[in-house]
Amino acid sequence: MNVSTLKSSDISVDQAQWQARVDLAAAHRLAVMHEFHEGIFNHFTLAVPGTDDRYLQIPFGLHWSEVSASTFMEVGYDGSLLSGEGEIERSGYCIHAPLHRLAPRAKCVLHTHMPYASALARLKDPQILPIGQTELGVMMETTYDPLYTGPAFDTAEGERLVGALGDKSIMIMANHGALTVGETVAEAYDRLYYLERVAQVQLYAMWTDRELNPLPPEVIEQTIAGFKQAPKYGGRSNADHHFDALKRMLDRREPDYST
Repeated sequence: MNVSTLKSSDISVDQAQWQARVDLAAAHRLAVMHEFHEGIFNHFTLAVPGTDDRYLQIPFGLHWSEVSASTFMEVGYDGSLLSGEGEIERSGYCIHAPLHRLAPRAKCVLHTHMPYASALARLKDPQILPIGQTELGVMMETTYDPLYTGPAFDTAEGERLVGALGDKSIMIMANHGALTVGETVAEAYDRLYYLERVAQVQLYAMWTDRELNPLPPEVIEQTIAGFKQAPKYGGRSNADHHFDALKRMLDRREPDYST
């Protein structure tokens, strides 16, 4: 696939917009590293800072290992290509544009078919079980969409997903996959990372065929209350610290993601 590569100086963006591109490129590369991706499919998008009518999306056909800050297109909420080059993948637009447009918290929207969360999504009861500390932290942010309607080739499906998401930031999508949202790439990726870890651990525990050990309601309530009052180190969230650490790994291994 031929995708023209731009430099930051070639793109008419301010510093915040360029940093948004760098962070979203990092998320794509990290998803390959963490095996969350499906090659050229699934979608990571981010509303363009300082605008209210467009978001960043990669051109269709680009493998996530090839993504860099300069490869993103700016796509209008109406489906128009506003900057960059390439084809706009239809299902990505139909899912993500309505979420960006209608859910104020969904500045960043990450949708994957990552294996462990997708395995849970294929169960009759896909719920995350209260069997550990990390599970509780993920549970408090998670909702479940029980309806699979086929490929999303109409924006009505994205509008339906806005309602299914409600006030949560993590969604397990029946017979499909997972979706997370956040005010930043760091928030959304942190949620995606821990959702997959929780799904993996739960499936491992279930595969032992031994009795699971759910936490008692009072411990669940106390732990969730503690999560909501967790300290911020250096005035920044744990998600910010986590994502910064992950980007430092990329800086050592694949520094071209930020170009």
